Amino acid sequence: MAAAKKILVIVESPSKAKTIGKFLGSRYKVIASVGHVRDLPKSKLGIDIEDDFEPQYISIRGKGDIIKELKKEAKNASKVYLATDPDREGEAISWHLAFLLGIDMESPCRIVFNEITSKAIKEAIKHPRPIDLRLVDAQQARRVLDRLVGYQISPLLWRKIRRGLSAGRVQSAALKIICDRENEIKAFKPEEFWVITAEFVKDRAFTAKLSEYRGERIKVTDKEHNDRIINELKSGRFTVKSLEEKDRMRKAPAPFTTSSMQQDAANKLNFSTKKTMLVAQQLYEGIEIKGKGTVGLVSYIRTDSVRISDEARAASKDYIINRLGQEYYSDNVYSNRKKDVQDAHEAIRPSHIDLEPDTIKDSLSKDQYNLYKLIWSRFVASQMAPAKYKAVNAAIENGDYIFKASGSKLLFDGFHKVYAVSREKDEDKLLPHLEKGEELIPSDVSGEQNFTQPPARFTEASLVKDLEEKNIGRPSTYAPIVATLIDRKYISKEKKSLVPTELGFIVTDVMEHYFKEIADAGFTAQMEENLDDIEAKGIEWKSVIRDFYGPFKEELDVADSEIQKMELEVELTGETCEKCGRPMAVKHGRFGTFAACTGYPECRNTKPLVQTIDVKCPVCGKDIVARKSKKGRVFYGCSGYPDCTQSYWNKPVNRKCPKCGQLLVEKKTKDSKYACSNSECDYKE
Repeated sequence: MAAAKKILVIVESPSKAKTIGKFLGSRYKVIASVGHVRDLPKSKLGIDIEDDFEPQYISIRGKGDIIKELKKEAKNASKVYLATDPDREGEAISWHLAFLLGIDMESPCRIVFNEITSKAIKEAIKHPRPIDLRLVDAQQARRVLDRLVGYQISPLLWRKIRRGLSAGRVQSAALKIICDRENEIKAFKPEEFWVITAEFVKDRAFTAKLSEYRGERIKVTDKEHNDRIINELKSGRFTVKSLEEKDRMRKAPAPFTTSSMQQDAANKLNFSTKKTMLVAQQLYEGIEIKGKGTVGLVSYIRTDSVRISDEARAASKDYIINRLGQEYYSDNVYSNRKKDVQDAHEAIRPSHIDLEPDTIKDSLSKDQYNLYKLIWSRFVASQMAPAKYKAVNAAIENGDYIFKASGSKLLFDGFHKVYAVSREKDEDKLLPHLEKGEELIPSDVSGEQNFTQPPARFTEASLVKDLEEKNIGRPSTYAPIVATLIDRKYISKEKKSLVPTELGFIVTDVMEHYFKEIADAGFTAQMEENLDDIEAKGIEWKSVIRDFYGPFKEELDVADSEIQKMELEVELTGETCEKCGRPMAVKHGRFGTFAACTGYPECRNTKPLVQTIDVKCPVCGKDIVARKSKKGRVFYGCSGYPDCTQSYWNKPVNRKCPKCGQLLVEKKTKDSKYACSNSECDYKE
């Protein structure tokens, strides 16, 4: 007797397949497509512009064996469910799978779930639906639009500026935002101002700051003005003019969206957006938890919504009341700032609120634990009562001058119990008991010179926030945008700041002059709305492409005829070519920077570009140079490698340890700046 046919479930990733397979049992077979199976070709535009922008999809190179297996399993299955991610990209993957496997798109073949839990998966199996072609069309429009821009502007930049450059619809707008900020910083002219404060002691010390003069806000702009005011104040009397005491509340933040998660992880965990999404994907797809098997720990991680399900709300209520107490619970409801089609998804939250981070810490990597704790804490806090403060504001007068002092006392910690937020300076800083009309004797009255500061450079967190506020791109695109800008050498990352390079400015100038709309944040945001309307209102996707392409093609032709070939300044390495004696220059390729002979094409000598640090190898006497490991981490090794393998993770300095004679390395901590490179020596200074 033949074995009964199984129901086939297709997901994107093998780890997701493994987790779901454990929930569904022996009647089902769960396999992975390993991402997209069909896409536009990499070697050409892949869009038939003459045939109304028809995409020319092909099976992705290298996916032949996977497609063959998918077809075989689908043929032998009693039914096929497509269970890719619950967003436009996931819907498009299901659409391509249905095409390859000959599945009727209008049949109930598609299942979706917001979290990978047994209950969610089994519930999804009960409610299959047809493929949503509006979602597919929205994804197709975005893919075709980005391909038209990228594959037609990028070759132009290659010809006119430098090989390996690229432009993109969202990428170019983001780069312009970073360059505009840098221009603001360069154009900024600092203005002098003085802050005048009075120090008082009554039970405890407190500070009041000069705020008003004759009922108007005062601005002290130079030392002469500052000294004149201080002399007047010293001859006058300080008295308490008014006191205002009130209760103040600080409400809990909403649960995470993709962008707010990226921002918080950058600020609190020092994660890049790319790292945040990588770790979050692992938490979503499932982690092997001791005693529980593979568990999907968080809900779907690509969402613009702050909404949560009734079930999650009820679970959080039970948890907070039972673990923390009734007074900590608050039935908070959050709404999205803009009505968005992505509201189909919940906010990011833990799949099982009772899986506290510390109880499963041993099953998680350090990064997984830190991000899970952040998501878990933020969600629990979002359903908690506000923090309550007793705030006191005092106005202290001296003749025509008014000083202000403020303080507050935390009365009830509320959501702070589980989730830390940045606190204002006057929070938990008490003022002493004061009486209206009371005279105060200052211990000091002084002025401090200050200068206005330029706007701060963008960090990944602040750029993500700005892109979201301007409605540029989507949360899932923020991580690759920053990575691409860095890879193309359009920006560099200095500590946390994103700094545009000369090349970034050149590309932005070209885009602004010839492709003004592509680089414009407002146009890019409007295009996002048009793409959303394809899904939300059923607008024909090709009409959006037609409206865009006519003016864009005209700009492309003008740019091609007008832009002159740019000769970027050659950056010499200071070395000479060992083959022909000509100078070596810094070159940029697909895989980063390298040194190449300026005699090209007669001499084709190239070698890795290394940075010397003016320290000699203690083993062989050759230069120590900065290198990068396979994972991109900087280390310091002998330039004589592979003959000499001496290396250091910390940067060596030209000084020897007085205890053992080995090189000292930079190892900055709270109590030291240098340490011995010998792991068996404890010397530091």
